[in-house]
Amino acid sequence: MLDPRLLRSFISIVEAGGFTKAAERLHMTQSTLSQQLARLEEAVGQTLLDRDARPIRPSAAGERLLGYARRIMTLQNEATAALGNPAGTSPIHIGLPEDVFSRPMARLFGEFAKRHPEIRLDVSAGLSRDLTRRYRGGEFDIVVVKEPTPSNDCRASFPEAIGWFESRDALEDWPDPIPLVTFPPGGLYRETMFERIERERRHWYVAFSGSSLNNVLVAVEGGLGITLLPVAATLGRHVRSSTQFGDETPIMASIYAWESTGLIAELVQQIGAALSDRSGRPGKS
Repeated sequence: MLDPRLLRSFISIVEAGGFTKAAERLHMTQSTLSQQLARLEEAVGQTLLDRDARPIRPSAAGERLLGYARRIMTLQNEATAALGNPAGTSPIHIGLPEDVFSRPMARLFGEFAKRHPEIRLDVSAGLSRDLTRRYRGGEFDIVVVKEPTPSNDCRASFPEAIGWFESRDALEDWPDPIPLVTFPPGGLYRETMFERIERERRHWYVAFSGSSLNNVLVAVEGGLGITLLPVAATLGRHVRSSTQFGDETPIMASIYAWESTGLIAELVQQIGAALSDRSGRPGKS
């Protein structure tokens, strides 16, 4: 492996055009500089300078080495700067449902990152059941999930209104069977929809299954069917409350975290405040 100190001396000699100026730039004696160049030439087995030229120029071998030497020194400087900068060295892994990752939540994370530059927030969105599984498996430090009833170890929970929605352009009465717009299997609202419709002894079929909240909302806006969603997720969209079914029991948005102190506790508190604002109701700890 080539010693970066020897490469730096070689680059300085070439750029200065001689040993005297290079030694002054590096704050060392010409004798020491000559010894370093000799060690480098011994390491590569090639003569690197045309010492008879004025100013001194690299030999053919030296010209080939010069580009590599400069790249090596650049990478070394970048590595030193990166390791000397603590920004982003302490990750906090967060999981939350797609509809919870709203603009206010994104601003919250951005402001937290600015206050704590040493922290790197790793945020993932997904289905609540999958998020719960991954949290229990140790993949997340903090997780927000939607569930009918919070577990005993949740940090806080907030009721969130859910309801049936259809396109604003939909007819008053839907045909039988009723077309449904859903999330894929495993989605919390999907099973709740099926259970409610079957209790009402109505017939149904899945007209559209979307992998994201936006896909589901676009399908409902287009009139493909009705769906069950958090009320907050439908604000500003071309949908309206559907009269096909009555009110639904609110779902709980619960926060879980392994740690109860430090920056994670601070972030849990701020996420809780955002969920409280979203639901319009205080949470339960």
